[in-house]
Amino acid sequence: MKHYLKTLEDTIRQQWDRKALCDYEGDAFTYADVALSIEQFRLFLAEAGITRRSKIAICARNCARWAMTFWDINVNECVAVPLLADFHPNGISTFTHHSDSVLLFTDKDIWEKLSPGQMPNLRAAINVKDRSMLWHRDERVAKAWENREKAYLSRHPGGISRNHISYPSDNMDKMAIINYTSGTTGNPKGVMLTYGAISDTDAFSNSHFPNQPGETIVSMLPMAHMYGLAIEFIHPNVDGVTVYFLGKTPSPSTLLKAMQTVKPYMVVTVPLVMEKVYANSIKPALDKMKWLTVIPQARKAIYKLIRKKVLAAFGGQVRGFIMGGAALKPEVEDCFTKIRLPYTVGYGMTEACPLLGFEWCTEFVPGSCGKPVHDLRICSDDPRNVPGEIQVRGANLTIGYYKNPEANAAAFTDDGWFRTGDLGLIDEANNIFIRGRIKSMILNSSGQNIYPEELEAVLSGCPYVSESLVVERKGRLVALVYPEIPDDLDQEKRSEIPDLIRVTANKSLPVYSKINEVEIVDDPFEKTPKMSIKRYLYH
Repeated sequence: MKHYLKTLEDTIRQQWDRKALCDYEGDAFTYADVALSIEQFRLFLAEAGITRRSKIAICARNCARWAMTFWDINVNECVAVPLLADFHPNGISTFTHHSDSVLLFTDKDIWEKLSPGQMPNLRAAINVKDRSMLWHRDERVAKAWENREKAYLSRHPGGISRNHISYPSDNMDKMAIINYTSGTTGNPKGVMLTYGAISDTDAFSNSHFPNQPGETIVSMLPMAHMYGLAIEFIHPNVDGVTVYFLGKTPSPSTLLKAMQTVKPYMVVTVPLVMEKVYANSIKPALDKMKWLTVIPQARKAIYKLIRKKVLAAFGGQVRGFIMGGAALKPEVEDCFTKIRLPYTVGYGMTEACPLLGFEWCTEFVPGSCGKPVHDLRICSDDPRNVPGEIQVRGANLTIGYYKNPEANAAAFTDDGWFRTGDLGLIDEANNIFIRGRIKSMILNSSGQNIYPEELEAVLSGCPYVSESLVVERKGRLVALVYPEIPDDLDQEKRSEIPDLIRVTANKSLPVYSKINEVEIVDDPFEKTPKMSIKRYLYH
């Protein structure tokens, strides 16, 4: 297995003047710029007395400078601690302190909400975007940072060339990243991932969705989440793909405009984005021609036309849409399958850097989340029919949680398998089917297991349902629904919506899992960075 930093080394040498990292309609940096930044950072670390394996946090909005900062830290063998910019300030301070980070790269507006007193190990805070010093308590660090360009010119009066580039590869078992998995401040769980785990993910990605130098990709996922960091940034960028960053979460129009300009070879996203594309563009077009789809030849032509228009809307060069973080709505997946959109839904988690299940579009089975990336077992007497916990092992897995022995003890079985906490099945062809989380499973009074996610999949096909969440209240199944209601619907019909949803859903549900009540909620559900609903907030 080739170390991803050796791949980056080869790419920098071969693609020296090619664009590596760009802000959409903003700054652009070549691979030569990346190499120069890495070398300047190496000299800064030495002058500041910051040693290898020191922890350095990044908490900022996605941008090309964020990515440059990651390479600075990662190539020079410090431990990167990416933190979501959307974390609460107390969470950012807690994780920065818990990780023992000595530097924090952040945005000015985020820093103004933090208190250095809560981070006693921190020696300095630096602005990601303009590289200015925001704060310091260590004069040596401040001076080294201020003089880093002079130190570089003193060491390399003529600048570095591609022949100077040589990156470490004898560190496969060393920690490269600590990634925190939640925004709460209690009992922090910092997932430790090694250079070997990242290399394994890159190797798997190359074997299943390879890329080519000169291709482009649009980064829309938060890079402080392993899905965005590994699949949308590291894997493409080390191979010579130019990564364009959108920064803040884009509106659909901004996103499609960027796609038209950048023309990405692949779209890495969450189901929610593609569900919006379906609701706003594909479904209305199909509804207009619904009467024609009953004619086989016309139906085939219509599906082909819609597929062509969707691909064109994303720039015309997309070989595949990779979705992860949650399941696709059945209605949307059914449509994508019919029009033969090249999509796949993967399965992963931070602890797996992040891939656990994947299959390329041409072999993907709708409703599944791919085949196992490495060893996977279902803890069930009948894993094809009776859901059990999904347990995994492989070179991409975490070595544990930073300074959290309790979480480590709970995470692994006695024989060394990692407990995902997910319930699933696996078919005879090795396709994985997620049935829910162990913690969210409901055991009814007759001893029957009920998986809320399965009920929510049924609800997603009901009239007026935009999002739903099923909870248990005093032995009753209650569906919380955030609706999508036309403005011109009269008050009487609005009042009938809960019963309509309940009756429609129950027609497709077995007796033991019929919904007792539908409760309309006024606001969209709060979500994680990968756009899955934060279940623990709702009861």
